[in-house]
Amino acid sequence: MDDKIKREIILENYSNPIGKGLVNDDNYIKINSRSQTCIDNLDFQIKIEDSIIKDIRFDGEACAISTSATSILINNLVGKKVDEAKKILENYKNMIEEKEYDENILKDLVVYSNISKQPNRINCCLIPYNAINKVLEKL
Repeated sequence: MDDKIKREIILENYSNPIGKGLVNDDNYIKINSRSQTCIDNLDFQIKIEDSIIKDIRFDGEACAISTSATSILINNLVGKKVDEAKKILENYKNMIEEKEYDENILKDLVVYSNISKQPNRINCCLIPYNAINKVLEKL
C-alpha cells in the first residue's frame, strides 16, 4: 500500500471514526486506556455476546493516530469471534513492534506498518490495543 493511500485511510478514520460516542448500556464492558507521555485518554465500551464482539464504542481526547487506529481496529474486530479478534490484535501489536506478523489478516491496519520509524507514535497506535486486549484476555 503506498503512502498516499495510507494517509487517506488514516485521515478518513480520524475525521469520521467508527464507533465514536459512548452509549448508556450496562451490557458493555467499560475500560479506559491512556498514554503516560501525551494527551491520549480514551474510554472504551465493548459488547460481547456468545463469544462474538458485537460492538466497540469509544470517546475521549486523542490524537489523529490514536483515533484512526481505534476506528480501524473497531472496523476489523466487530463481528469477529473473540479468538479471531485476539489473533488480529496479536498480529497488529507484532507489526507495530516490528516483529513477524500476518499482513493478510490486518487489512487496513497495515497503514501503521512503518509507525516504528516514528517512535513517539508507537504508543498512540497501542492505546486501543491495550484496552481491547485487556478485556479479551479476561475472557
